[in-house]
Amino acid sequence: MSRVDSMNQVLRALQSSSPDVEACALISEDGLMIASALPQHIEEGRVAGMSATLSMLGARAARELDRGDVEEVLVRGKKGYAVMMTAAQGTLLLALATENAKLGLVFLDMRRTTADLRKVL
Repeated sequence: MSRVDSMNQVLRALQSSSPDVEACALISEDGLMIASALPQHIEEGRVAGMSATLSMLGARAARELDRGDVEEVLVRGKKGYAVMMTAAQGTLLLALATENAKLGLVFLDMRRTTADLRKVL
């Protein structure tokens, strides 16, 4: 099994084990899609670019506001959440969660997934 297949398998496991996670992706810090479990109607390139930009803005805001290193970036919309966290150096994990998501469980599942992704990367 290739590394990409292994990463896709880890992402699908997050999606299937966490009922509140509708989709997820592994993105490079420069905005390139590495692996994903996204619906077909979502354009991967746009998601990767926006996620990397939001992550960089979150890191800069945390630095400027003297909050230390950013751990997560959370976007809350009327239809749910976009949660991003560092997966490994140079990568971030994005999860799209439902509007009624139990965020504590989403964060816990994402941390476990990042540990699994580090083994593959």
